[in-house]
Amino acid sequence: MKRFAQLIKTLDSTNKTTQKVAALTTYFKQVEDKDKVWTIAILSHRRPPRPVNTTLLRQWASELSNIPLWLFEESYHIVGDLAETIALVIPSATVQTEKSLSQFLEEMIALKAKPETEKKAYLFQNWKTMDYYERFVFTKLITGGFRIGLSQKLMTKALAQATEIDEDILAYKLMGNWDPNSISFQKLVLEENKSDYLSKPFPFYLAHAIEDTPDKLGDVKDWFVEHKWDGIRSQIIIRNNEIFIWSRGEELVTDKYPEFNSFIGQIPNGTVLDGEILPFLNGEIGTFNDLQTRIGRKTISKALLKKTPVVLKAYDLLEWKGKDIRKQPFSERRKFLEALVRPILENIALPLHLSETMEFSNWEEAVQERNRSREVKSEGLMLKRKDSPYLVGRKKGNWWKWKVDPLTIDAVLTYAMRGHGRRSNLFTDYTFALWDQNEIGEKELVTFAKAYSGLTDAEFSKIDAWIKKNTLERFGPVRSVTPHHVFEIAFEGIAISKRHKSGVATRFPRILRWRTDKKINEANTLEDLKGFISGSKSDDE
Repeated sequence: MKRFAQLIKTLDSTNKTTQKVAALTTYFKQVEDKDKVWTIAILSHRRPPRPVNTTLLRQWASELSNIPLWLFEESYHIVGDLAETIALVIPSATVQTEKSLSQFLEEMIALKAKPETEKKAYLFQNWKTMDYYERFVFTKLITGGFRIGLSQKLMTKALAQATEIDEDILAYKLMGNWDPNSISFQKLVLEENKSDYLSKPFPFYLAHAIEDTPDKLGDVKDWFVEHKWDGIRSQIIIRNNEIFIWSRGEELVTDKYPEFNSFIGQIPNGTVLDGEILPFLNGEIGTFNDLQTRIGRKTISKALLKKTPVVLKAYDLLEWKGKDIRKQPFSERRKFLEALVRPILENIALPLHLSETMEFSNWEEAVQERNRSREVKSEGLMLKRKDSPYLVGRKKGNWWKWKVDPLTIDAVLTYAMRGHGRRSNLFTDYTFALWDQNEIGEKELVTFAKAYSGLTDAEFSKIDAWIKKNTLERFGPVRSVTPHHVFEIAFEGIAISKRHKSGVATRFPRILRWRTDKKINEANTLEDLKGFISGSKSDDE
């Protein structure tokens, strides 16, 4: 644990990629294999389930540090991170632990099934034997919310340097449904075993947002253009008469989409499709809010399947007849994809569509197509170079996403909460409202969205000072404030929703600018917001 805590301290203390990779490479060369596996798991979001809830953690940390719970809670709201607060308030260790990272994680897995008295005794015993950073890391692992500023790509790069195994091969090995509690480093990383690859997806290729006007990319005839569909990016794998569905977050979601079982026997073995899972209601593509009724459900009932059917909008073919074809040009992969899918769909009704590739004679035609994106329920366009291979991760040059401009509305700040991390001492998480008429015809502000990004540090500091002087009420960490400031809020999409007081749900709301030139009576109305909805179905119907 000492080495892992020291690693996290090093990673936390630098923004330089080379230093992070170097520290992780050294770590992988030094620690035992079990700790290597668990480190890979933690940094690729495969953490064990949380054994103790945060309410108990706060109570017990308050008791051990001998401070009142209210004072601990106030400290927590100021610090902004529970593990950091606990690491700060608990007294320094008098004895040092020598247990390894893997020992601690195995104990945490076993701890989940134990009674509260044993959980409390375990935490007290271990908190007392750790220094600040060890206690911070230990508590982060207990909460199940371990996140640091290191991408899986950088972790894979460091592992490649430590093992001298090709980075792309490692990226492929580390995908899939492996269990850090049972797999060895030899089997996970060093050993070559073909049977392990039956269900494994390929690392996803991700696009960068376009940085300039598209004409800077050269001749439009070198590019295929597609709509950027707003669903769940997925790979569907058919091998050995079995189907495996993976999300971009490396989660196996086969059981959540049973309608795709119909692909077995119709799509040949040795096929991997890359595409977007989309809601498809009454013969039309739905909204992402429609799809959210399927996401996160442990069981998918017949009623839900009927209410929110889905399709795969396929746009790439990565494996064909059991052969990896990612290095072939995109234009060739598309020919294979169309040759596979079109004859099947002519004869059989499957929840499978082809994403159309478009070619234009000039970039202005592409601009016109982008302008109609919302009509076809897309987020904008994807630009893919015709000769591009299918690469690993986010690479610049061959694939670009060109999203439509966001929808915007002017809203009033009504509530505020402290931020997290470096903003934990400032009120930076805001709730916004729009004007509406109540039952007796009076104007009132109705909340519709929360946002916490888009302003400069100087603007956040200025608003924070104003909030502290203009608080109306306190609700734990939340403060209601005097309606006074207007902000322009941007968002990607909107849908009717019975789950929200406003009656609508916005997608990816964020602050575009502080409208110091406007008074609150000039803010928009709820009806203005609903005016953006064009034929949208309710996500609750």
